[in-house]
Amino acid sequence: MTKAFKRICAIDSRRWISFLLDIFPRAEALDESSLSGNEKRMLQMFQFTVFQKSYQECRFASLKGGLLQIKSNPVLFQELPEILEFNFNRIDFVDERVEFGFDCPLDLHCSYTRDQVLAALDFLNPAAMREGAKYFPDKKADIFFVTLNKSEKDYSPTTMYNDYSINEWLFHWQSQSTISVESPTGQRYINHGKLENKILLFVREFRRDVAGAAPYVFLGLADYVKHEGSRPINFTWKLQNLFLQNI
Repeated sequence: MTKAFKRICAIDSRRWISFLLDIFPRAEALDESSLSGNEKRMLQMFQFTVFQKSYQECRFASLKGGLLQIKSNPVLFQELPEILEFNFNRIDFVDERVEFGFDCPLDLHCSYTRDQVLAALDFLNPAAMREGAKYFPDKKADIFFVTLNKSEKDYSPTTMYNDYSINEWLFHWQSQSTISVESPTGQRYINHGKLENKILLFVREFRRDVAGAAPYVFLGLADYVKHEGSRPINFTWKLQNLFLQNI
């Protein structure tokens, strides 16, 4: 539980923390059918935070099973609300809800692990994702996971993408080396506005921190500005919200 404990310590979403603090005391009596779609997603996110697997893989009868498993550890169950309350009280940024066009519990400027993001988008097999970008056709959304400072020991030459902030609004992002301008993926990126497809940008400074794999900060939605080259394509995106310079 040590790594899970560290991941819990990194939760900094007011909405998510408030939900967890509300649901912990009534875990045994919880009726999952009474939860909204986003509440179920936040429970999914917590399932992956603690166990890093879906409740089915953990052989729980339901998402509630994860809460009951935690409750069987009295020390952990007692400390969790204290940690979350501490996290809530030290949040020093403005988090906002984002208009995705679909239900999603991810909030602007909050930090999330890759698995938490994918769980929030109903993708419950994060181990199957190897790339730093994923398309969700049912949601008409492309998700970009960006690490700004890459080291050669962690990334292959073909994944040392040239990603960086240009200024507080503009962000330079490089596609995978296999993506050409003419490809369906390249055209979807370039014409995402016309296609009403959304670009979601998650950024972290380093791959790892003291707690292990570093979480990503959600910078919100981005709009196409221009592109150069092909295989890979160099994109300039304009953020719909101000870039946090302390990432």
